[in-house]
Amino acid sequence: MPNFLFSTNAPRATILIRLLVGAVFLSEGVQKFLFPAALGVGRFTKIGIPAPQFFAPFVGVVEIVCGTLLIVGLVTRLAAIPLIIDICVAIITTKIPMLGTAGFWGMAHEARTDYCMLLGLVFLLIVGSGPFSIDRRLEPY
Repeated sequence: MPNFLFSTNAPRATILIRLLVGAVFLSEGVQKFLFPAALGVGRFTKIGIPAPQFFAPFVGVVEIVCGTLLIVGLVTRLAAIPLIIDICVAIITTKIPMLGTAGFWGMAHEARTDYCMLLGLVFLLIVGSGPFSIDRRLEPY
């Protein structure tokens, strides 16, 4: 694999971002299967995602797999990309429409976690997984 996937000069504290962001996505992915009416197919249908019977489980698997990869620090930069797409779609489909109904501050309140997740993912995409990761072990010297 290319060196840029594994190389990192991130500080040790990067593990905190990896664990937080990875755990949230892992949990949300699992919940799409545990509570399909509220968080899976039912939610995707409610917000107008096409083919919700396909996309809800698909997104759940992406969140579980990529969230786990972030937690262990394996191909962290690569795992961040589908999750960035995931969270951008979530913001576009659920938070932006709130501007018309709840106003800016209502939307900002509901979107706080989404924006934190997005910025955490962008951070990991830029700096990599940090020293406490499988990526660091695989990094060619």
